[in-house]
Amino acid sequence: MLDSPEQEIKLLTQLTTDRKGNKMSRAITVKVPVAKVITALEASLTKLEKDYSTQEESEAKYQKKREAWVKEIQEYAIAHIKKAVNLRTNYRAWSSTLNIDYDIMVNEKDLPKEPEKDFVTIHHHSYKDSKEEIESALRILKMTDEEFVAASTMKAISKYL
Repeated sequence: MLDSPEQEIKLLTQLTTDRKGNKMSRAITVKVPVAKVITALEASLTKLEKDYSTQEESEAKYQKKREAWVKEIQEYAIAHIKKAVNLRTNYRAWSSTLNIDYDIMVNEKDLPKEPEKDFVTIHHHSYKDSKEEIESALRILKMTDEEFVAASTMKAISKYL
């Protein structure tokens, strides 16, 4: 038996080849214990709730890092303006602003590293839908007398595992 529902689901999508070498899916019967699926869904629900509740804090941290990076890029551009090529200007009379664009030929490793988001933004409607589906699946699985989860149920809940 495999260790996790994820490993068992991967077997469902395993491919085989026919006599001509063409890839085709192979039917595999996998019996996943209900207890393992319940445990995995509960863990997924906990992670979803944690991610949703901390996303504002994560976004604020990311924005601070991004603002610091923008300042670093500005300082870098100003320090290297003598290397500017392809200078373009555009004066906007209606707002009395001068837009100046230019290119600086640099090596990417010399530039400050742009921060990356290490989280996914979850919109309220997506959070609500996912949470309801996971909770519904948990209620159904906790009521069943079956030892293993049916293939159709696994297909419906596999995206949350």
